[in-house]
Amino acid sequence: MKEAQFSIMPQVRIRPQEVSDADLFFEILTNLDYEFIEVPIKTLEDEIRFLKTNDARRKNNFEHNYSILYDGKLVGGCGIRIDQHRPWVGEIGYFVDKAYQGQGIATEAVKQLEKIGFDELKLQRIAVLMDIRNIASEQVARKSGYEKEGIAKKIHRIEKEYYDCFVYAKTR
Repeated sequence: MKEAQFSIMPQVRIRPQEVSDADLFFEILTNLDYEFIEVPIKTLEDEIRFLKTNDARRKNNFEHNYSILYDGKLVGGCGIRIDQHRPWVGEIGYFVDKAYQGQGIATEAVKQLEKIGFDELKLQRIAVLMDIRNIASEQVARKSGYEKEGIAKKIHRIEKEYYDCFVYAKTR
């Protein structure tokens, strides 16, 4: 009689970011093929400074940032930024280490983040904005069930340049 064989799929989970994540985050962020944050992290000290402010941003319901773990290994980050004029609206963002892209990790992280946004933060709308050149990010939004609403012109800024973004969203 043949033994049943089971393959264990690596697990994706998110947890609040920790200052001890700084080294890996800095390495991941400096090796991405795209920039997605308005003020790029240029040094490890910048990353540490950013991570040290997470508690205050969470406490003030401004931003809720998480580390993405794949089979226990830190492979990326994600978060929800709360619209300060419309606190029932959030915008999510995510990044995954190049070596782990294309494996459904960001899609799973977005689903977990969305659950936090709708269930814990009581958001009514979650949007995903991505640079129109970032096809992989658009695929994550689609696979996560977000609907394309259009293009926001020059909404994304990297240093002194402005870029157009696709807008995807989901409502409760």
